Amino acid sequence: MIRGRLAASTLGDLLGDWRRDGTGGLPAYEALAERIRLLLIDGRISADVRLPSERELSERLDLSRTTITAAYRQLRDSGYARAVQGSGTTTTLPLARPPATAPRSQVIDLTMAALPATSLLPAAAALATEELAAHYDTPGYQLIGVPALREAIAERYTARGLPTDPEQILVTSGAQGAITLLSRTFVTRGDRVFADSPSYPHAYDALASAGGRIVTSPVTPEDGWDTASLAATIGRTNPSLAYVMPDFHNPTARSMTLDDRHELLHAVAKVDTLLIADETTGELDIDRREHYGPLATLAGEHGARVVHIGSASKLLWGGLRIGWIRASADILGRVAAVRPAHDLGSPVWEQLVAAHLVRRSGEAIEERRSQLRERRGALADALARHLPDWEMPERLEGGLAAWVRLPAPVSSQVTLAARAHGIHLTAGPRFGIDGAYERRLRFPLTSPATLTQAVAILGELWPTVADTTPLRLTTSEPSV
Repeated sequence: MIRGRLAASTLGDLLGDWRRDGTGGLPAYEALAERIRLLLIDGRISADVRLPSERELSERLDLSRTTITAAYRQLRDSGYARAVQGSGTTTTLPLARPPATAPRSQVIDLTMAALPATSLLPAAAALATEELAAHYDTPGYQLIGVPALREAIAERYTARGLPTDPEQILVTSGAQGAITLLSRTFVTRGDRVFADSPSYPHAYDALASAGGRIVTSPVTPEDGWDTASLAATIGRTNPSLAYVMPDFHNPTARSMTLDDRHELLHAVAKVDTLLIADETTGELDIDRREHYGPLATLAGEHGARVVHIGSASKLLWGGLRIGWIRASADILGRVAAVRPAHDLGSPVWEQLVAAHLVRRSGEAIEERRSQLRERRGALADALARHLPDWEMPERLEGGLAAWVRLPAPVSSQVTLAARAHGIHLTAGPRFGIDGAYERRLRFPLTSPATLTQAVAILGELWPTVADTTPLRLTTSEPSV
């Protein structure tokens, strides 16, 4: 995510071939403003970023200053920029997105990969409400976590093959809270930090916000992890922290093989890098053949330091903003010391609900397996019918999304065209750095009816976008 002052050359690279974006022949200033809005909505540019001066951007894009001035005015009028005295034009984000301009009556939001609440939730909520009275004389939040939930999480790890005590668990405000706390605790400004590419965008954001300089190695739906590149990158850069999603990786849905896990652990142990294993989607198995359990079960063979994070949001319900960190006592002590500056603790009631649900994880997993299998089939059928040139991953064995390959590097163009017709997508480059993945779109495995409707609309739009395929493939997916 770009912060601070945005150079004209950087914005030009992010914009790509914006004049071929499938926006239906808009005037240049409107098309430019729309593309900058997409960069903001996707999170590739943050709020409070100073845009290049009109003169600098006109020279970079070979446009008149009148066009740039009109584009910036359009951004200000739509709430995506403001004029700051003495500082030019600065980006902003409206509190709510404007409605789609399409003649569709309902917006289809495909930006979030999340499932509806598990059917187990009502009973768990009722039990938690009964238990809440015992906590009325407390502040209502817990810095470390209520004992019942920490015990349930520890029991779950133990059942999965990793013996765990409740003292090794710290409850957080979702998995994002866990990533942020670990980043703030173990990353010093200027440190190199490792992450897969592509990866979970908000993990990139948390690492960068802590001051980390991100280095990456590739993961693909076809081949998984390039472990030679991974080991070489970690060995060469000596990162203070490494972030990976070893099971049902977001967005590729791949899982590390046993050899991959050994290579990763060996690489981080050699340079004493702290490894964060994000297992938020780790139990969303549809039909994977191999199961290896938590990474830390292998860590002793290499001497690696491994921290696990998990969440109730993906398996149980996104409305439960409950996550956790499993780590040694000394690591949790350092995290707990940093936490009050960012987050005073997690609500007791949500923790009580999560405690009941974590103890019924096995039932929830079976429920999700059936839902995800149906949704995977619906997406595959819809793509085959309406967009046969778009490639569904062959090995989609679990997780919440499909990393679909497009015939041309036009992910941002598709995203813009779709928004005009009521479909909100996240462009492929949001999942990488430096503008990569224009050949990819992430499709969350939402309801079959929604997927079928969305893909049918995209099928109608695709010929128009395909006709404007960029001639310069400067932001295509990197080869691996």
